[in-house]
Amino acid sequence: GAAILANGLQHNLMLKTLGLDYNSIADEGAKHLAAALEVNSTLIALSLRGNDIKVSGAQQLAAALAKNHSLHSLDLSTNEFGDEGAEALLKALEGNFAMLEL
Repeated sequence: GAAILANGLQHNLMLKTLGLDYNSIADEGAKHLAAALEVNSTLIALSLRGNDIKVSGAQQLAAALAKNHSLHSLDLSTNEFGDEGAEALLKALEGNFAMLEL
C-alpha cells in the first residue's frame, strides 16, 4: 500500500495535503514515503499519525526532510520513535526552512 502511494506521490504535481493516519504504515512504509518526499515539491501537509513508525522510519523521514523544501507540516504524533528518532528529525530541521509544524 504505502509503496504504491509513494510511487504516485513522486510523480504527482497537484496534491497538497495527504492524510494517512492509522494505516499501519510502519517503518517500511515510512521508507517509501520518505523516498517520495525527497523528490515531491507540491505536498505541503502530511499526516502519519498512529502508524507504528519507530526509530528507523523516523530517521528515513528525517533524511527526506533535509532535502524537501515544500512540506510545511508533518504530523507524526502517536508514533513511538523515541529520543533517537526525535533527534534525527530535529537535526533534519536545521537546514529546512519550509517546515512550520512537526
